[in-house]
Amino acid sequence: MQILDHMREIDVWALLFFAVVISLYTLVTDHSALRQRSISAAMDRQRDNWMQAARFREFRMLDSSILGVLVSGISIFASTNIFVIGGLIAGLAYNEELSTAFSSIPFAEPISPGRWAIKLSLLLGIFVYAFFKFAWAIRLANYCAITVGAMSEPEEGASDVAAARAAAASRLAALCGHHFNRGLRANFFGLAVLGWFFSPWLFMVGTLFVVLILVRREFFSGALAVMRTTP
Repeated sequence: MQILDHMREIDVWALLFFAVVISLYTLVTDHSALRQRSISAAMDRQRDNWMQAARFREFRMLDSSILGVLVSGISIFASTNIFVIGGLIAGLAYNEELSTAFSSIPFAEPISPGRWAIKLSLLLGIFVYAFFKFAWAIRLANYCAITVGAMSEPEEGASDVAAARAAAASRLAALCGHHFNRGLRANFFGLAVLGWFFSPWLFMVGTLFVVLILVRREFFSGALAVMRTTP
C-alpha cells in the first residue's frame, strides 16, 4: 500500500497495461500453436539439423567454433547488463537528487523521489531478470558443447545412442536460444519502461511499439521468409 501511495492512478493503469501486454505476448509467442510459425521454431529445426549432421562428422571443430561464437555473443549481453544494473542501483541511492534533476528535462513530467524509486526498481528488476536469462543461456551452451563432445564416433552415427545424444544436444541448443531470446526480450521491454519517466502515456505507447517490433521480427521478418524456404 505504501508503494501505491507514491503512484498516481494513471501510473497504476500504465503499469497494469504493461504487465498484461507482455504476458499476452509471451503466451502467444512461447505457449500457443502460433509458435510453430515463428522464427524461433524455425531456428529450433535448424538446430536439430545441425546436431543430426554433427553426429556423422569426423571432425567436430566446426561445431565447437559455432558454440564458442554463441557463448561469446551471449556473454557480451550478460556483461552489458551488469553495468546497467550497477547504474540503476546507483540511481536508487541518489533518487532524490536525480528525480529533481530529471524533472528539469524538457517534456518530462515532474517526478517525486518515491515515484522515481518505483520506476527505477521496475527497470532494475527487468535487467536483473535479463541477466539471469543470459547467464543461464551461457551455461546451457556449455552443456550443449559437452554433449556434442560426448557424441559417438562417426561410424556409429546411425546408432540409437548417437541419435539420442544428438537429440539431447539439439534440445539443449534450443533451450539456450529460448533463454537468450527471453533476455533480449526483457531488454526491449526495458527500453519501453524508459518512456514511463516522461509520461505514463508514452510508457503505454512505447510498450505497444516494442510489441509490434517483436511480433514483426518473430512472425513476419525477412529472415523467417528465408528459413521457411530452407529444408
